[in-house]
Amino acid sequence: MDSPREIPTYQIFINKNEYQTLRDHMWSEESVSAKLKVNQKQYAVGIAYRGYHIRKLKKKSFRLTIQSPKLFMGAREYHLNAEYSDPSMIRSKLSFDFFKDIGNLAPSAEHILLKLNGSIAGVYLQLESVDDLFLTSRGLQAGHIFYASNDDANFSLITPENTIKQSLEAGYSLKIGFKEDYKYIRELIYKINTVARSDFKNEISKLIDVNKFLIWLVGVVCTQNYDGFIQNYALYRSGASGLFEIIPWDYDATWGRDIYGQTMEHDYVPIQGYNTLISRLMDVPEFRLMYKSLLETILEIKFNANYLEPHILSLQSRIRPYILLDPYKSKDISSFDMESEFIIQFINNRRAYLKDHLVALN
Repeated sequence: MDSPREIPTYQIFINKNEYQTLRDHMWSEESVSAKLKVNQKQYAVGIAYRGYHIRKLKKKSFRLTIQSPKLFMGAREYHLNAEYSDPSMIRSKLSFDFFKDIGNLAPSAEHILLKLNGSIAGVYLQLESVDDLFLTSRGLQAGHIFYASNDDANFSLITPENTIKQSLEAGYSLKIGFKEDYKYIRELIYKINTVARSDFKNEISKLIDVNKFLIWLVGVVCTQNYDGFIQNYALYRSGASGLFEIIPWDYDATWGRDIYGQTMEHDYVPIQGYNTLISRLMDVPEFRLMYKSLLETILEIKFNANYLEPHILSLQSRIRPYILLDPYKSKDISSFDMESEFIIQFINNRRAYLKDHLVALN
Protein backbone atom coordinates (compact mmCIF):
# COMPACT_ATOMS: atom_id res chain seq x y z
CA MET A 1 0.00 0.00 0.00
CA ASP A 2 1.27 3.48 -0.84
CA SER A 3 2.11 5.72 2.08
CA PRO A 4 -0.53 8.42 2.74
CA ARG A 5 -0.04 11.77 1.02
CA GLU A 6 0.92 14.66 3.25
CA ILE A 7 -1.74 17.22 4.01
CA PRO A 8 -0.90 20.91 3.47
CA THR A 9 0.20 23.13 6.33
CA TYR A 10 -1.41 26.56 6.59
CA GLN A 11 0.23 29.18 8.79
CA ILE A 12 -1.90 32.10 9.98
CA PHE A 13 -0.39 35.07 11.78
CA ILE A 14 -2.57 37.55 13.69
CA ASN A 15 -1.05 40.43 15.65
CA LYS A 16 -1.75 40.63 19.36
CA ASN A 17 -4.37 43.38 19.23
CA GLU A 18 -6.29 41.87 16.32
CA TYR A 19 -6.25 38.45 17.98
CA GLN A 20 -7.60 39.94 21.19
CA THR A 21 -10.39 41.61 19.21
CA LEU A 22 -11.25 38.29 17.58
CA ARG A 23 -11.48 36.52 20.95
CA ASP A 24 -13.33 39.36 22.69
CA HIS A 25 -16.02 39.44 19.99
CA MET A 26 -16.59 35.72 19.54
CA TRP A 27 -20.05 36.15 17.96
CA SER A 28 -19.07 38.89 15.56
CA GLU A 29 -19.14 38.21 11.82
CA GLU A 30 -16.56 40.94 11.23
CA SER A 31 -13.09 39.80 10.19
CA VAL A 32 -9.80 40.92 11.69
CA SER A 33 -6.64 41.29 9.61
CA ALA A 34 -4.18 38.41 9.36
CA LYS A 35 -1.52 36.85 7.14
CA LEU A 36 -1.80 33.41 5.56
CA LYS A 37 1.32 31.54 4.48
CA VAL A 38 1.10 28.39 2.36
CA ASN A 39 3.99 26.84 0.42
CA GLN A 40 6.18 29.93 0.93
CA LYS A 41 3.49 32.18 -0.56
CA GLN A 42 1.90 34.84 1.62
CA TYR A 43 -1.61 36.32 1.46
CA ALA A 44 -3.34 39.13 3.29
CA VAL A 45 -6.58 37.75 4.68
CA GLY A 46 -9.47 38.53 6.95
CA ILE A 47 -10.27 35.95 9.61
CA ALA A 48 -13.41 35.48 11.71
CA TYR A 49 -14.99 32.69 13.70
CA ARG A 50 -17.76 30.76 11.96
CA GLY A 51 -20.55 28.38 12.93
CA TYR A 52 -22.88 28.44 15.91
CA HIS A 53 -22.41 25.76 18.57
CA ILE A 54 -18.76 25.31 17.57
CA ARG A 55 -17.97 28.84 18.85
CA LYS A 56 -18.66 27.60 22.38
CA LEU A 57 -16.11 24.78 22.09
CA LYS A 58 -12.36 24.83 22.68
CA LYS A 59 -11.42 24.28 19.04
CA LYS A 60 -13.18 26.86 16.90
CA SER A 61 -13.85 27.10 13.17
CA PHE A 62 -12.78 30.05 11.01
CA ARG A 63 -13.82 31.89 7.86
CA LEU A 64 -11.01 33.21 5.69
CA THR A 65 -11.52 35.99 3.15
CA ILE A 66 -8.64 36.45 0.73
CA GLN A 67 -7.70 40.11 0.28
CA SER A 68 -4.34 40.27 -1.50
CA PRO A 69 -3.72 38.70 -3.92
CA LYS A 70 -7.46 38.55 -4.57
CA LEU A 71 -7.67 34.77 -4.98
CA PHE A 72 -6.11 31.75 -3.26
CA MET A 73 -6.37 28.52 -5.28
CA GLY A 74 -9.11 30.09 -7.38
CA ALA A 75 -11.34 31.25 -4.52
CA ARG A 76 -11.78 34.40 -2.46
CA GLU A 77 -13.27 32.74 0.63
CA TYR A 78 -12.68 29.50 2.52
CA HIS A 79 -14.02 27.93 5.67
CA LEU A 80 -11.67 26.13 8.05
CA ASN A 81 -13.86 23.74 9.98
CA ALA A 82 -12.63 22.39 13.31
CA GLU A 83 -14.70 19.17 13.08
CA TYR A 84 -14.30 19.14 16.86
CA SER A 85 -17.32 16.99 17.76
CA ASP A 86 -16.58 14.35 15.11
CA PRO A 87 -14.30 11.64 16.57
CA SER A 88 -13.31 10.59 13.04
CA MET A 89 -12.64 14.09 11.66
CA ILE A 90 -13.69 12.73 8.24
CA ARG A 91 -17.50 12.84 8.27
CA SER A 92 -17.86 16.12 6.37
CA LYS A 93 -15.24 15.17 3.78
CA LEU A 94 -16.78 11.71 3.38
CA SER A 95 -20.23 13.27 2.96
CA PHE A 96 -19.24 15.80 0.31
CA ASP A 97 -17.30 13.16 -1.61
CA PHE A 98 -20.38 10.92 -1.45
CA PHE A 99 -22.69 13.66 -2.72
CA LYS A 100 -20.38 14.37 -5.65
CA ASP A 101 -20.10 10.65 -6.37
CA ILE A 102 -23.88 10.26 -6.70
CA GLY A 103 -24.18 13.28 -9.00
CA ASN A 104 -25.00 16.17 -6.68
CA LEU A 105 -23.24 19.53 -6.45
CA ALA A 106 -21.07 19.79 -3.34
CA PRO A 107 -18.20 21.97 -2.14
CA SER A 108 -14.65 20.68 -2.32
CA ALA A 109 -13.19 19.74 1.06
CA GLU A 110 -9.61 18.90 2.02
CA HIS A 111 -7.87 18.39 5.34
CA ILE A 112 -5.07 20.74 6.35
CA LEU A 113 -2.81 21.23 9.36
CA LEU A 114 -3.30 24.71 10.79
CA LYS A 115 -0.65 26.66 12.65
CA LEU A 116 -1.76 29.83 14.40
CA ASN A 117 0.96 32.33 15.35
CA GLY A 118 3.54 29.55 15.19
CA SER A 119 1.65 27.02 17.34
CA ILE A 120 -0.20 23.98 16.00
CA ALA A 121 -3.95 24.65 16.16
CA GLY A 122 -4.84 21.20 14.82
CA VAL A 123 -6.28 19.38 11.86
CA TYR A 124 -8.96 21.35 10.02
CA LEU A 125 -11.17 20.76 7.02
CA GLN A 126 -10.76 23.44 4.36
CA LEU A 127 -14.19 23.88 2.81
CA GLU A 128 -14.86 25.71 -0.44
CA SER A 129 -17.30 28.61 -0.28
CA VAL A 130 -20.47 28.21 -2.36
CA ASP A 131 -20.45 31.42 -4.40
CA ASP A 132 -20.06 32.71 -7.96
CA LEU A 133 -16.55 31.22 -8.24
CA PHE A 134 -17.96 27.86 -7.13
CA LEU A 135 -20.28 28.05 -10.15
CA THR A 136 -17.57 29.25 -12.54
CA SER A 137 -15.15 26.47 -11.59
CA ARG A 138 -17.82 23.91 -12.50
CA GLY A 139 -18.84 25.54 -15.77
CA LEU A 140 -22.27 26.42 -14.39
CA GLN A 141 -24.38 29.36 -15.49
CA ALA A 142 -24.31 32.47 -13.33
CA GLY A 143 -27.29 32.73 -11.05
CA HIS A 144 -28.40 33.35 -7.49
CA ILE A 145 -27.24 31.57 -4.34
CA PHE A 146 -29.11 31.57 -1.06
CA TYR A 147 -27.79 30.07 2.18
CA ALA A 148 -30.17 28.30 4.53
CA SER A 149 -28.83 30.22 7.51
CA ASN A 150 -31.15 28.78 10.18
CA ASP A 151 -33.90 26.19 10.66
CA ASP A 152 -36.61 28.52 9.36
CA ALA A 153 -35.41 27.34 5.92
CA ASN A 154 -37.84 24.40 6.13
CA PHE A 155 -39.80 25.24 2.94
CA SER A 156 -42.87 25.99 5.06
CA LEU A 157 -44.96 28.98 6.10
CA ILE A 158 -44.58 27.81 9.71
CA THR A 159 -41.38 27.79 11.77
CA PRO A 160 -40.15 24.57 13.42
CA GLU A 161 -41.55 26.08 16.65
CA ASN A 162 -45.03 26.18 15.03
CA THR A 163 -45.27 29.94 14.74
CA ILE A 164 -46.14 31.82 11.56
CA LYS A 165 -43.06 33.12 9.76
CA GLN A 166 -42.56 36.85 9.57
CA SER A 167 -41.58 36.64 5.90
CA LEU A 168 -41.45 34.08 3.10
CA GLU A 169 -37.67 34.41 2.89
CA ALA A 170 -37.18 33.72 6.62
CA GLY A 171 -34.25 31.40 7.20
CA TYR A 172 -32.35 32.44 4.06
CA SER A 173 -29.47 34.83 3.49
CA LEU A 174 -28.50 35.98 0.01
CA LYS A 175 -24.93 35.01 -0.93
CA ILE A 176 -24.95 35.90 -4.63
CA GLY A 177 -27.44 38.35 -6.10
CA PHE A 178 -29.25 41.56 -5.21
CA LYS A 179 -31.80 42.31 -2.52
CA GLU A 180 -34.63 42.20 -5.04
CA ASP A 181 -33.67 38.61 -5.92
CA TYR A 182 -35.29 37.44 -2.70
CA LYS A 183 -38.43 37.43 -4.88
CA TYR A 184 -37.33 34.04 -6.23
CA ILE A 185 -37.26 32.52 -2.76
CA ARG A 186 -40.59 34.11 -1.93
CA GLU A 187 -42.15 32.65 -5.06
CA LEU A 188 -40.70 29.21 -4.31
CA ILE A 189 -41.94 29.09 -0.71
CA TYR A 190 -45.33 30.54 -1.61
CA LYS A 191 -46.00 28.03 -4.36
CA ILE A 192 -44.75 25.04 -2.37
CA ASN A 193 -47.35 25.88 0.26
CA THR A 194 -50.30 27.10 -1.82
CA VAL A 195 -50.41 25.35 -5.22
CA ALA A 196 -53.28 22.90 -5.50
CA ARG A 197 -52.45 19.20 -5.38
CA SER A 198 -53.67 18.72 -8.96
CA ASP A 199 -51.29 21.41 -10.25
CA PHE A 200 -48.30 20.78 -8.02
CA LYS A 201 -46.34 18.46 -10.32
CA ASN A 202 -46.36 20.93 -13.21
CA GLU A 203 -45.85 24.06 -11.13
CA ILE A 204 -42.97 22.78 -9.00
CA SER A 205 -41.19 21.52 -12.13
CA LYS A 206 -41.02 25.14 -13.29
CA LEU A 207 -39.20 26.12 -10.10
CA ILE A 208 -36.84 23.29 -9.11
CA ASP A 209 -34.83 20.65 -10.91
CA VAL A 210 -36.79 17.74 -9.44
CA ASN A 211 -34.36 14.99 -10.45
CA LYS A 212 -31.40 16.81 -8.89
CA PHE A 213 -33.40 17.58 -5.77
CA LEU A 214 -34.23 13.88 -5.41
CA ILE A 215 -30.56 12.95 -5.79
CA TRP A 216 -29.80 15.39 -2.94
CA LEU A 217 -32.58 13.77 -0.92
CA VAL A 218 -30.96 10.36 -1.39
CA GLY A 219 -27.67 11.81 -0.15
CA VAL A 220 -29.06 13.45 2.97
CA VAL A 221 -31.18 10.39 3.81
CA CYS A 222 -28.23 7.99 3.43
CA THR A 223 -25.79 10.11 5.45
CA GLN A 224 -28.59 10.88 7.94
CA ASN A 225 -27.99 14.58 8.48
CA TYR A 226 -30.96 15.31 10.74
CA ASP A 227 -30.61 19.09 10.32
CA GLY A 228 -30.00 18.83 6.59
CA PHE A 229 -33.68 19.06 5.70
CA ILE A 230 -34.27 22.48 7.27
CA GLN A 231 -30.80 24.06 7.16
CA ASN A 232 -27.24 22.98 6.26
CA TYR A 233 -27.78 23.60 2.57
CA ALA A 234 -27.54 26.28 -0.11
CA LEU A 235 -29.93 26.92 -2.99
CA TYR A 236 -28.56 27.76 -6.42
CA ARG A 237 -30.97 29.20 -8.97
CA SER A 238 -29.59 28.92 -12.49
CA GLY A 239 -29.81 32.15 -14.45
CA ALA A 240 -30.27 30.08 -17.61
CA SER A 241 -32.97 27.58 -16.62
CA GLY A 242 -34.51 29.50 -13.72
CA LEU A 243 -34.53 26.22 -11.74
CA PHE A 244 -33.27 25.73 -8.19
CA GLU A 245 -30.71 23.10 -7.21
CA ILE A 246 -29.73 22.26 -3.64
CA ILE A 247 -26.17 21.98 -2.32
CA PRO A 248 -25.21 20.30 1.00
CA TRP A 249 -23.36 22.22 3.72
CA ASP A 250 -22.08 21.41 7.27
CA TYR A 251 -22.07 17.61 7.33
CA ASP A 252 -20.04 16.72 10.43
CA ALA A 253 -23.17 15.45 12.25
CA THR A 254 -23.69 12.46 9.97
CA TRP A 255 -22.84 8.76 9.55
CA GLY A 256 -24.36 7.85 12.93
CA ARG A 257 -23.35 10.87 15.06
CA ASP A 258 -25.27 14.02 16.05
CA ILE A 259 -23.96 17.59 16.43
CA TYR A 260 -22.57 16.71 19.87
CA GLY A 261 -20.75 13.63 18.64
CA GLN A 262 -23.24 11.32 20.33
CA THR A 263 -24.66 8.20 18.70
CA MET A 264 -27.66 8.76 16.43
CA GLU A 265 -29.40 5.47 15.79
CA HIS A 266 -29.45 4.30 12.19
CA ASP A 267 -33.25 4.53 11.94
CA TYR A 268 -33.61 8.04 13.39
CA VAL A 269 -34.35 9.76 10.06
CA PRO A 270 -37.22 8.25 8.02
CA ILE A 271 -36.66 7.01 4.49
CA GLN A 272 -38.32 10.04 2.90
CA GLY A 273 -36.71 12.59 5.21
CA TYR A 274 -38.86 15.51 6.31
CA ASN A 275 -39.87 19.02 5.33
CA THR A 276 -42.83 20.56 3.54
CA LEU A 277 -41.30 20.38 0.06
CA ILE A 278 -40.39 16.70 0.45
CA SER A 279 -43.89 15.90 1.70
CA ARG A 280 -45.44 17.52 -1.36
CA LEU A 281 -43.00 15.82 -3.75
CA MET A 282 -43.67 12.42 -2.19
CA ASP A 283 -47.38 13.06 -2.66
CA VAL A 284 -46.80 12.95 -6.44
CA PRO A 285 -46.63 9.24 -7.46
CA GLU A 286 -44.22 9.89 -10.34
CA PHE A 287 -41.78 11.80 -8.12
CA ARG A 288 -42.05 9.24 -5.33
CA LEU A 289 -41.19 6.40 -7.72
CA MET A 290 -38.33 8.45 -9.20
CA TYR A 291 -36.96 8.82 -5.67
CA LYS A 292 -37.39 5.11 -4.98
CA SER A 293 -35.54 4.18 -8.17
CA LEU A 294 -32.66 6.56 -7.42
CA LEU A 295 -32.41 5.32 -3.84
CA GLU A 296 -32.45 1.65 -4.88
CA THR A 297 -29.67 2.22 -7.39
CA ILE A 298 -27.46 4.16 -4.98
CA LEU A 299 -28.01 1.63 -2.18
CA GLU A 300 -26.90 -1.09 -4.55
CA ILE A 301 -23.87 0.63 -6.07
CA LYS A 302 -22.64 3.48 -3.85
CA PHE A 303 -24.06 3.30 -0.32
CA ASN A 304 -22.60 0.04 0.89
CA ALA A 305 -19.62 -0.89 3.04
CA ASN A 306 -17.69 -2.66 0.29
CA TYR A 307 -17.74 0.46 -1.85
CA LEU A 308 -17.16 3.05 0.89
CA GLU A 309 -14.75 1.28 3.24
CA PRO A 310 -11.58 1.82 1.14
CA HIS A 311 -12.25 5.56 0.99
CA ILE A 312 -12.98 5.72 4.72
CA LEU A 313 -9.75 3.92 5.59
CA SER A 314 -7.77 6.06 3.14
CA LEU A 315 -9.07 9.30 4.65
CA GLN A 316 -8.35 8.03 8.14
CA SER A 317 -4.81 6.88 7.38
CA ARG A 318 -3.98 10.15 5.61
CA ILE A 319 -4.81 12.39 8.57
CA ARG A 320 -3.80 10.07 11.45
CA PRO A 321 -0.19 11.33 11.72
CA TYR A 322 -1.54 14.86 12.02
CA ILE A 323 -4.21 13.92 14.57
CA LEU A 324 -1.28 12.97 16.80
CA LEU A 325 -0.14 16.61 16.54
CA ASP A 326 -3.60 18.10 17.19
CA PRO A 327 -3.68 19.54 20.75
CA TYR A 328 -7.44 18.92 20.92
CA LYS A 329 -7.49 15.39 19.49
CA SER A 330 -4.17 13.69 20.13
CA LYS A 331 -5.04 12.48 23.62
CA ASP A 332 -8.05 10.58 22.28
CA ILE A 333 -6.37 8.79 19.39
CA SER A 334 -8.04 5.50 20.38
CA SER A 335 -11.47 7.00 19.64
CA PHE A 336 -10.20 8.20 16.28
CA ASP A 337 -8.85 4.74 15.47
CA MET A 338 -12.13 3.02 16.34
CA GLU A 339 -14.40 5.42 14.49
CA SER A 340 -13.94 3.92 11.04
CA GLU A 341 -15.47 0.69 12.33
CA PHE A 342 -18.35 2.69 13.83
CA ILE A 343 -19.02 4.41 10.47
CA ILE A 344 -18.90 1.13 8.55
CA GLN A 345 -21.35 -0.48 10.99
CA PHE A 346 -23.64 2.53 10.59
CA ILE A 347 -23.55 2.09 6.80
CA ASN A 348 -24.51 -1.56 7.13
CA ASN A 349 -27.36 -0.79 9.54
CA ARG A 350 -28.63 2.27 7.68
CA ARG A 351 -28.56 0.47 4.35
CA ALA A 352 -30.52 -2.47 5.77
CA TYR A 353 -33.08 -0.08 7.28
CA LEU A 354 -33.54 1.80 4.01
CA LYS A 355 -33.85 -1.40 1.94
CA ASP A 356 -36.47 -2.74 4.36
CA HIS A 357 -38.52 0.48 4.05
CA LEU A 358 -38.44 0.90 0.26
CA VAL A 359 -41.93 -0.60 0.18
CA ALA A 360 -43.20 2.59 1.85
CA LEU A 361 -42.39 4.43 -1.39
CA ASN A 362 -44.65 2.28 -3.60
